[in-house]
Amino acid sequence: MTTEPLDPIPLSALQHWAYCPRQCALIHVEQVFEENLFTQRGQALHKRVDDPGFELRNGLRIERALPLFCDRLGLLGKADVVEFLPDGTPYPVEYKHGSRHKRADIAACDDLQLAAQALCLEEMFGQPVPEGALYYASSRRRRIVAVDADLRAKTESTAAAVRQLLQSGEMPPPLNDDHCRACSLRDLCQPEALAPTPEHAALRNSLFEVDD
Repeated sequence: MTTEPLDPIPLSALQHWAYCPRQCALIHVEQVFEENLFTQRGQALHKRVDDPGFELRNGLRIERALPLFCDRLGLLGKADVVEFLPDGTPYPVEYKHGSRHKRADIAACDDLQLAAQALCLEEMFGQPVPEGALYYASSRRRRIVAVDADLRAKTESTAAAVRQLLQSGEMPPPLNDDHCRACSLRDLCQPEALAPTPEHAALRNSLFEVDD
């Protein structure tokens, strides 16, 4: 018995969902996006690796802008850089703007995106991908990420959560916390106005109160 292929989820949606489910819905359900300084820096950085090609360096084959897929999870995207080690093992390198010394919860979002790339590469090339790296432009340093069992499980559960979000089309509530500060969608999201609060709940409940 054959199963229907899953509708593809962009790899970037996993990072967006991990950062903020509402941001993910705005971008991938509502199809809206706004630029700010942070997104412009990110785009400028990715221009360096957006042109497909390869080179040989220090015994490594280095592929740029390599298309990725994972039929098992229904993922689709592109790797900034994949270094193929002498034994053929793929080693994904994702480029990010900013410093490698990010807050732990923000860095974890980047880890998920990199792990999703690793799962794609494993399916595509039939080779285990035990680790990859995030290259941060401001630091000009890599941060090595072990693609261990815990990170794999988080990546798969995040992919399932994103798929459920896309299928439902529902808009999650805003976080209304520090994540909103650097978000380019803040004006469209209006987190301060829409975040659930006890006051909002009381007002909603009062709409349906019946006078004696």
